[in-house]
Amino acid sequence: MNKKETCEVFCYDEEKVNRMQENLQTVDIAGISQMLKAIADVNRAKITYSLCKEEELCVCDIANILGVTVASASHHLRTLYKEGIVRFRKEGKLAFYSLEDQHIKEIMTIALIHRKEVITNV
Repeated sequence: MNKKETCEVFCYDEEKVNRMQENLQTVDIAGISQMLKAIADVNRAKITYSLCKEEELCVCDIANILGVTVASASHHLRTLYKEGIVRFRKEGKLAFYSLEDQHIKEIMTIALIHRKEVITNV
C-alpha cells in the first residue's frame, strides 16, 4: 500500500468507531467469513456456480464437471454442506446436491457481476 492510500495523520471518529464496535457484537461476522471462505476455494466456487445453473447435480456429475475424482468432489461437497451452502438427498445409491437456498445463488450472482465490473474498470 502506498502513502496515497493511507491516512497521513492518525485520528478517528470516536462516535462512529464505538457505534460500529457495538454493531459488530450483534452480527455473526465470523460465521459469514467461514461461509465465504468455503466458497473461496476454486473447485467449491465451481460447484456453487454449477448449482446456480443446474438445480440439482449428483456427485458423479460434479466430479466430471470439475475433472476430479468422486472422492475429491465429495470432500468439497462436505465442506459446502457443513457451511450451509448446499443440501443433499439420497435416491437409491445416488447422492444429489442442490443449493441450500436462493440466497447462495444471489451471493454468487452479485459476486460475478462485481468481478466483471472490476475487470472492466481496471
